[in-house]
Amino acid sequence: MATDTLKSTTGASRAPGGLRRLLLDNGALTALIVLVIAMSALSGDFMTADNLLNVGVQAAVTAILAFGVTFVIVSAGIDLSVGSVAALSATVLAWSATSEGVPVLLAVLLAIATGIACGLVNGILISYGKLPPFIATLAMLSVARGLSLVISQGSPIAFPDSVSHLGDTLGGWLPVPVLVMVAMGLITAFVLGRTYIGRSMYAIGGNEEAARLSGLRVKKQKLAIYAFSGLFAAAAGIVLAARLSSAQPQAAQGYELDAIAAVVIGGASLAGGTGKASGTLIGALILAVLRNGLNLLSVSAFWQQVVIGVVIALAVLLDTVRRKAGATPAAAGTGSPGNRGKQAATYVLAAVVAAAIVGATSLLHGGSSATSTQKVGLSLSTLNNPFFVQIRAGAEAEAKKLGVDLTVTDAQNDASQQANQLQNFTSEGVDSIVVNPVDSDAAGPSVRAANKADIPVVGVDRGVNKADTAALVASDNVEGGVLGAKALAEKLGGKGTIVILQGQAGTSASRERGAGFAEGLKAYPGIEVVAKQPADFDRTKGLDVMTNLLQAHPDVDGVFAENDEMALGAIKALGNRAGKDVQVVGFDGTPDGLKAVEAGTLYASVAQQPKQLGKIAVDNAVRAAEGKKVAETVKVPVKVVTRENVAGFGG
Repeated sequence: MATDTLKSTTGASRAPGGLRRLLLDNGALTALIVLVIAMSALSGDFMTADNLLNVGVQAAVTAILAFGVTFVIVSAGIDLSVGSVAALSATVLAWSATSEGVPVLLAVLLAIATGIACGLVNGILISYGKLPPFIATLAMLSVARGLSLVISQGSPIAFPDSVSHLGDTLGGWLPVPVLVMVAMGLITAFVLGRTYIGRSMYAIGGNEEAARLSGLRVKKQKLAIYAFSGLFAAAAGIVLAARLSSAQPQAAQGYELDAIAAVVIGGASLAGGTGKASGTLIGALILAVLRNGLNLLSVSAFWQQVVIGVVIALAVLLDTVRRKAGATPAAAGTGSPGNRGKQAATYVLAAVVAAAIVGATSLLHGGSSATSTQKVGLSLSTLNNPFFVQIRAGAEAEAKKLGVDLTVTDAQNDASQQANQLQNFTSEGVDSIVVNPVDSDAAGPSVRAANKADIPVVGVDRGVNKADTAALVASDNVEGGVLGAKALAEKLGGKGTIVILQGQAGTSASRERGAGFAEGLKAYPGIEVVAKQPADFDRTKGLDVMTNLLQAHPDVDGVFAENDEMALGAIKALGNRAGKDVQVVGFDGTPDGLKAVEAGTLYASVAQQPKQLGKIAVDNAVRAAEGKKVAETVKVPVKVVTRENVAGFGG
């Protein structure tokens, strides 16, 4: 793979100077080197063999998706569906191999065929249906995600063991996802630089009408281009699910944006006609280095999004500066042997300079890792929810009391992102880890890696499957669901109609709370559930879903929401009926939920005392790191909080 080769289109008088030209022609590579040097200087944990392998693993899925998107962007298209297609392909593989008993090899082929089929549908809509690529692929984004949820029924599906090895290592140190990434990159480079369809992509991206007039069958070529994108998305989905040991129906959300960003950062133009596999790989590595380094530096996940957005903007700005400097990219594979030799020399020189500077900066951290302060890593499933914000508050208060250095990360309900964060904690060498899993199965592989490194792990609110944890600090979600059913049914006098607002599909909290509520309702045959719909633990979605349900069921008597945020949205939709004609029960005991209980609009909240969860989890993590005995399970009692007892509830 080679970087973009630029040819001057103006006179020598307008050509930039040697160093400036070198930097402009290799902007993405320059940015990657600067980032590596900066992270090495700022964190002594960055430039270690384990952490560099982590960076490679964390870049793999984005890079594989981005290689497929490169074909599309080179041809002046866009594909917003690759994240959803990746999730659908993995779900098809897991479902067919486990639930349907299809041989694993055939299931893999079926998953790949699913990705290709989605790509072909995109191509048909764009080429023959004349839909703009943005609209066609946006529609596929929704369709593929919906089918993934339908097939899985919203729950993760265990991945076949034989395919899960794709998430393992060779020889105990070389990650298989990195090998797959390199292989897909080489295929991308070959297709773009050495094949007829690759040259066609550049021609279509440069000027579609001219390509058509020159004899290219543009419509058929676009079918192949989007089929390639679907194929690479399927491969990325399989690798991602293998890493997590399960197919997650909600996996890879937003990954299409990361893939597009990697391609653009790597030097491709959204206008089409430019782009290479090497640039895409460098773009994916830049994103991975940024996230890894910022995690090691304990930068908030919210600020990480800001930084990545700034990097994307700067990448596009650099492309603009490069073009104004009088340089135009040459088509793939057209560079002379001399130019390719210069590019190879540039890579070698860059590697030597980076290694020398990194070696020098590493001396700054010599002996600095020894510290008497315990380091604890806390990975929360999300901080976009008051319940988990309260867990963080309790954890931080206890860490401050004990004199512990606590690093908090936000997985943003993405099991893959949480796996990356747990890997970073392990390579950083923290003394202990507290994890609130996005999904109990998906967290298993990363926790097992911490087990191998002799780092004790404490689960909070949710357990971790197929891995060892020193302790589990949790409330019983199932018991809470039972108590919620009892409270609502007794308030309604044992009869009436109710609706259920479910949490995010695939999360263990939603499954357990829903199962407990269903179990509790068995004692009240006079209560009828007339509708249940997911609102993703979100207040706005709770408002929208409840508004819609009221159109079909205007005389509903009660609402059970699997968290307080959705309950507050439902109260807004009910207006002055809430707490009078319609009784609403929530879950979590968040500050806003308790205020609504006090006001009488929310009848009850099944409170889990999240601050206590965070406090006890950190305390147990510190004790485990010191080699002290801790209980395997620490139950924090759930409590139904109503208007009668809310004043005495401390959270």
